[in-house]
Amino acid sequence: MMKIIYSFLAIFTVFTASTSAQTNNDPDAKKILDAVSTKFKSYKAVEASFTYKVENADGKTISSKKGAVYMKGTKYRVSFVGQEIFCDGNTVWTYDKSSNEVTITKLDNNSNTTITPQKLFTNFYDKDFLYKLNGEKKISGKTVQEIEMTPNDKTKAFHKVYLTVDKNAKTIYSTKVLEKAGNRYTYTVTTLKGNANIPDSKFVFNKSDYPGVEEVDLR
Repeated sequence: MMKIIYSFLAIFTVFTASTSAQTNNDPDAKKILDAVSTKFKSYKAVEASFTYKVENADGKTISSKKGAVYMKGTKYRVSFVGQEIFCDGNTVWTYDKSSNEVTITKLDNNSNTTITPQKLFTNFYDKDFLYKLNGEKKISGKTVQEIEMTPNDKTKAFHKVYLTVDKNAKTIYSTKVLEKAGNRYTYTVTTLKGNANIPDSKFVFNKSDYPGVEEVDLR
């Protein structure tokens, strides 16, 4: 589940970092990514909803789900498929609805193994892909620019990522990840509110809102 959640965050972050130019990268694609980065980094707080669709190699939809994400400074909250993750910048609460259990951990910003949305907004992925601009197309009345991305690390479980950027808004519209096994995962942003008014309480797990919840404190 955590892998899925942070994969969604990559919609905003893996491609909004200031990408380091590589000799085989398309300069036109880099201009688009840099523009998206500048736009996204100007937001003080972000509220977004998204859909997550899984298809098999034949293009048949296996499942489709919805989720939401909130970010503000070092704080974040993700709600997706029966799980919620809260982070107030110091503590992380991971709540599992099916077991009515919350796991509490300390956020370690200095650890190289700890992946947070904030780290993904920096240069976490800036050297992980080769990319090129495939052109423009219309989707749901929007003009989007498609960027094809290939991971440098050939041991990855996926071999291709297709990113679409809303040309006028300069924001991510969707990301499609193609696994080597054949499955395809598409994350589509349905709503995006930049500079949203989000109270700090949104990022703190309130035990009273979850009657009978079992706490596992690993701090």
